[in-house]
Amino acid sequence: MISLFDLAALLLVLSALFGWLNRRFLRLPHTIGLLMMGLASSLALVALDLVFPAQHLYRDLTQVLGQVDFTDVVMNGMLAFLLFAGAMSLDLKALRDRAWAVATLALVGTVISTALVGAVFWAAGQALGRPVSPGWALVFGALISPTDPVAVLATLKNVQVPEALEVEMQGEALFNDGVGIVLFTVLVAFAAGSGGEATTAGGVATLLLREAGGGLVLGVVTGYAAYRAMRAIDDFPVEVLITLALVTGTYALAQKLGASGPLAVVAAGLLVGDRAPRDAMSERTQGYVEALWTLIDEVLNSVLFLLIGLEVLVLRFEVSGLALAACAVPIVLLARLVAVSVPLLAFRWGGHLSARNVPFLTWAGVRGGISVALALSLPESGSKSVILAATYAVVLFTIVIQGLTLGTVARRTLRDRSPAP
Repeated sequence: MISLFDLAALLLVLSALFGWLNRRFLRLPHTIGLLMMGLASSLALVALDLVFPAQHLYRDLTQVLGQVDFTDVVMNGMLAFLLFAGAMSLDLKALRDRAWAVATLALVGTVISTALVGAVFWAAGQALGRPVSPGWALVFGALISPTDPVAVLATLKNVQVPEALEVEMQGEALFNDGVGIVLFTVLVAFAAGSGGEATTAGGVATLLLREAGGGLVLGVVTGYAAYRAMRAIDDFPVEVLITLALVTGTYALAQKLGASGPLAVVAAGLLVGDRAPRDAMSERTQGYVEALWTLIDEVLNSVLFLLIGLEVLVLRFEVSGLALAACAVPIVLLARLVAVSVPLLAFRWGGHLSARNVPFLTWAGVRGGISVALALSLPESGSKSVILAATYAVVLFTIVIQGLTLGTVARRTLRDRSPAP
């Protein structure tokens, strides 16, 4: 049995090695390069195991990776730090100016995409002879519809887009996972036949209020407390420690209270990132805080994308579900197109959404580790393997293909646009 320290050491060494190789030879965007090298290494080990079965290379590494609970690592570990880092760097004033656009994309767009993906995925399963029940098809729609905030923020580092559009994308990605997780929770209860309060209209409203509303309120309260504590002193080690305590404490408390941990740390990060630099942190403290959270963001992103690539070693896909998994990619792209187009038609009078942004917003709908973590958390059923295969297919396509070509799409669709007001 490998220790936790040995496992962390292995992942960090591989991240550093693959990062160096990518920077030296491939020169791909850092996170995409790590994912592709992790995936290539996984496939190479599978091939070697077939050629030299007596060496047990595949089995040995699979046993090591099998000790990593991907869902727990992402949802109860990395996510809090990555979301807080992303929220701290977001311009709160610009986000307020685009509030309607962000709220519409995060709420209306996610609901539309969930319903459309679920319906078409179910129909495709029937047509391909790999039927998935309507309930589980909607579960897949819920876990794949929200754009992944970690993947989106990592992708945007390599693409030049107008500032207002970037704020919309960052805001949507940071908030729509809360909506998606609530939908996911409700729909899993329906699909699994567990019933309960979450399957009634009142239960859904209560769950949404407790998770989403409660998470936002908790984040504002803890963020403001941290801001006041930092304002009362001028000592950079303590203030850096306060930001770390804010993230871990807020996320843990949200889970105990049944509120949304992701939304809580996003709210706390937005408040501290906006107010603390103005009158609570000295220039020296700002430098240390920004450096720390930039480093945390880069290191955790590296490990997460490497894990996504390596995870193929421990996943079990059924051959009969691979055709449906391949169909999931165009299904999700179609749903994303509709999800960003319908709010445009409904709220065009507001002037905050432009038809010329639709192709870019559609192609920029990147999914990542959160979708994989939710798929792995599903209870065992006849549909889990095909949902997992479809999720992995969409995640790989969006990160690798869409991530690598997003700059080209931006230049072709946004080149004549000046930044939106």
